[in-house]
Amino acid sequence: MLNIHQKFCKETFYDGQLVGFEPVYKKDFNFAYDVIDAIAEAEPLRRAMLWCNESGEKHTFTFSDISKASNRAANFFASLGIGRGDRVMLILKRHYQFWFALLGLHKLGAVGIPATNQLTKKDIAYRCNAAGVKAVICTTDGDVAEHVDAAMSESPTVSINISVHGAYKNWINFDAEYLKFSDTMNRVKTHAVDPMLIYFTSGTTGMPKMVCHDFSYPIAHIVTAKYWQHVVPDGLHLTISDTGWMKSMWGKLYGQWFMEAGIFVCDFDRFHAPEILQLFSKYQITTFCAPPTMYRFFIKEDLSQYDLSSLTYACIAGEPLNPEVFNQFYKATGLKLMEGFGQSETTLVLFNPVGTEPKPGSTGRPNPAYQVDLVDANGDSVPPGTVGEIVIRTPGKKPAGLFNGYYLDDDRTKNVWHDGIYHTGDTAWQDEDGYFWYIGRNDDIIKSSGYRIGPFEIESVLMEHPAVLECAITGVPDPVRGQVVKATIVLAKGYEASEELKKELQNYVKKQTAPYKYPRIIDFVTELPKTISGKVRRVEIRGV
Repeated sequence: MLNIHQKFCKETFYDGQLVGFEPVYKKDFNFAYDVIDAIAEAEPLRRAMLWCNESGEKHTFTFSDISKASNRAANFFASLGIGRGDRVMLILKRHYQFWFALLGLHKLGAVGIPATNQLTKKDIAYRCNAAGVKAVICTTDGDVAEHVDAAMSESPTVSINISVHGAYKNWINFDAEYLKFSDTMNRVKTHAVDPMLIYFTSGTTGMPKMVCHDFSYPIAHIVTAKYWQHVVPDGLHLTISDTGWMKSMWGKLYGQWFMEAGIFVCDFDRFHAPEILQLFSKYQITTFCAPPTMYRFFIKEDLSQYDLSSLTYACIAGEPLNPEVFNQFYKATGLKLMEGFGQSETTLVLFNPVGTEPKPGSTGRPNPAYQVDLVDANGDSVPPGTVGEIVIRTPGKKPAGLFNGYYLDDDRTKNVWHDGIYHTGDTAWQDEDGYFWYIGRNDDIIKSSGYRIGPFEIESVLMEHPAVLECAITGVPDPVRGQVVKATIVLAKGYEASEELKKELQNYVKKQTAPYKYPRIIDFVTELPKTISGKVRRVEIRGV
C-alpha cells in the first residue's frame, strides 16, 4: 500500500477529526499519470475495478490493466488528431471502456464531457454546439447511437464519431481499434490549471450550464472518499450512478483510486432493488453510496432476506435525507447513513465525517477544504438557527475542487461567484453543534430520483406543442422519488383539457428530451400566476 493520497494533500487534525485540508501538487499534476500510473508501477496487480453486467460477464481490472488500457486509448485518440484542449463527449453508461477512454483523454490534456444515455437528438446537438465538441464516443446499446447520428447534421464542430460495443455505420470502432496501439506512451505536457472535465448541469433560467473543472479537481475528492465514504485500500466501493452524471466522479473514479481501493461497477440499465441487494454478498462490497430514492426502494424490501454483512459503511447524497429512511435502514443493517451535500460546481461541501455521530436529517458539517459560510441577502454571515445561503468564501485563490467557472459564459459565472464568494443557491441553517440543516434551493431545480431537472428545458419543449399557450414546471413532493415533475399549462385556443391530451403532452416530452424529465402530473389552468413584471410565480403554483 502506497498511501499515495498523502503525497497530494496536507491534512490537519484536532481531537481526531480533520479540521484542515490543503491540496499539494505540481504545476503539471495529472491524475492519470501521477496516481493511476504511479500505483500501476508500484503495485501492478492491485485491484482497481470489479466490473460485471446483467448478462453474467465479469472482469477484474488491475491498476496495471487500467494504466495500459488508458495508454492505448490515448495513443488511439492522438492518431485521430485529438489533443490538448479538444472537447470529447462520452456517452458510455457504465461500460468499462468509459474509464479507459476518459483517462486516455486526461493523458492527452483533452477535455472529457460525460453525458447520460437518456439524451435525445435535441439534447445532444445543443451540447455539441455549446461546447464545440470535436468527437463523440458513444455506446451502440439501445438507441443512443441513433440519437447521436441524428444530431450530427446540426453539430458542425463534430468531426469524429467513435462507437463502443460494436460497429455502427461508418463510425470508428473503439473496441477494435484501440487495441492496435501501444500500451506505453511518453508523458504529454499538461497543466493543472487546464480544463479537464465539463459536465452539463440543468439551469433554471436558461439552457444547461457547462461546469468546467481543471486537472486539480480530483485531489479534492480525497476528502470525499476517505473522510465521508470511508473508502479503504483493499476495499470495494459501490456508488450508484451512471457515468453521465457528476455523481460518478464522486464515487466511481478519483477519490476511490486515490485511496487505492477497488471500484465496483454493475453495468445495468434499470435499477431493481432486489438485484442490487444481492450484489453486496456476491461481490463482498464494503462501502456504498446512493441517493435517497435508492434507499427508499431498499427499505421496502425485506432486508433480512439479504446478506449485507460485508458492508461496513453507507453514505447518502443527492437530495435531503428523510429521517424515516435513516431509521429504517439503521434498524435493518445497524449502519447509520452518513449524509453529504455538494454540487456539480464543487466537491463535497457539507458532510457527516467518519467517526462522528450523524443527526438524522442533517447534511452535516463543512468540508475543511472549503471556507463554508451561511449568509443573508447582503452577504453577511447569519447566526446559528437562522436560515442563510450556503456559500464558499474564496479569498486569494480558488480552492481545489471548486469549478473554474461556466465554460464560455463569464456572465453566468460572475452571477454566482463574485466579491470573493461562490454562491451555491442552496439554503440551510446551522445548529449550535455546527451541523447544517438543508432547506432548499433559491431557484427551482427539481430533484427527482437523484436527477436534477431544470424547469426551463421542459417548458421549452412543451411550448413547441401547438396545444400549449403557456406553461410552468414545478416539483411536487413524492414519497418515493423525492419530487416528481408537474406541468401547469394554459391551453391555446381550440384545445380542451382531457386525459388524452395529458398523455399526448407527456409522450411529446419523452420523445423530445430525456424521458425522466417528462411531467408525471399535468394541471390545466386558465392563467398562470405572475408578478407585476410578468414573471411566473412558481412558489404560488407549488402551493396550489
